[in-house]
Amino acid sequence: MSDAVIVAIITSSLTLLGVWMQNSKTVAIIETKLNALTKSVEKHNNFAEKIPVIEEQIKVANHRIDDLEKKF
Repeated sequence: MSDAVIVAIITSSLTLLGVWMQNSKTVAIIETKLNALTKSVEKHNNFAEKIPVIEEQIKVANHRIDDLEKKF
């Protein structure tokens, strides 16, 4: 093999290694951000589920307050 072919093989191998390493770092960053986003969405969903319950409790409390005000 000629020197040019050997240099080309070595260069392409190192380039592929560099690309592979960069991609693995990028994937790790994306996974971290995705996990953080997932946690945020779960918190929001839990909050959204609690709102109707809180609204109902407020209605009950308002009725009780109205009843107490009518008695006095």
